[in-house]
Amino acid sequence: MTELETAVVVFLCLLAATALGVVVRPLLPEEHKARETVQLLELVVGMLVTFAALVLGLLTASAKTLFDTTNTDIRTYATALIQLDDSLREYGADADAPRQILRAYTAAAIASTWVQELPPVGDYYQKTLPPDRNANHLDSRVLGALLERAQRYTRELQPRDPFHQKVIEEALGRFDRLIQQRWKIVEEARGSISSPFDRILVFWLLVIFLCFGLITPRNALALVTIMLGALSIASAVFVILDLDTPFTGSIIVPSQPMRDALAYLNR
Repeated sequence: MTELETAVVVFLCLLAATALGVVVRPLLPEEHKARETVQLLELVVGMLVTFAALVLGLLTASAKTLFDTTNTDIRTYATALIQLDDSLREYGADADAPRQILRAYTAAAIASTWVQELPPVGDYYQKTLPPDRNANHLDSRVLGALLERAQRYTRELQPRDPFHQKVIEEALGRFDRLIQQRWKIVEEARGSISSPFDRILVFWLLVIFLCFGLITPRNALALVTIMLGALSIASAVFVILDLDTPFTGSIIVPSQPMRDALAYLNR
């Protein structure tokens, strides 16, 4: 289920809970409609509203932090690709093979991660690695194998002097850091929000809107207010879920840093 579909389901469930309260209210005995009971219900609703507001605020802050962290890590990853290419370029023509693989990897990573965007111009990455449509935010065995193959080719280089030996050691160290950063981005892309926690929050919201249905007057203004409240909650859920998945949905981490890195590698 996509983030938008989840938000729509939440919106409909909140309206259904309110409608249930409106239907049940006339069926309650008169003693359940006493002022003291209504006041108690309002106190409970106020407590639940406070809890739900705190949780929604914390989830929004957590999702935004994850999104910003992933965005920063993508920029760091693009910089690491450029630095690695610089090391291989400095080694000389013998390092052209791993450099070519690195360019193919970068292009394929862009094409398979940002599938909603146009792939990089050129077909060289398609010949080396067709975009893996089953890849999940750089999490592809084929992509990983390609990066490891470039690292293996670099290890097989035979340095001719201490200078080239130092360049190779520097490049291999950058390969290790690049692979570590890749897996960090893969883990961040899977999100951080717990599903059971989401269900508990939705249960609180359903109880709140059920209580709204029990105490709300039957007029058009009250109905519009309830609908706007449900729409606001559903939109907040949509934003939280969308931010928590940085590479899918309508709010995504930009691919421009990786495209800039690919342009640099193609020079």
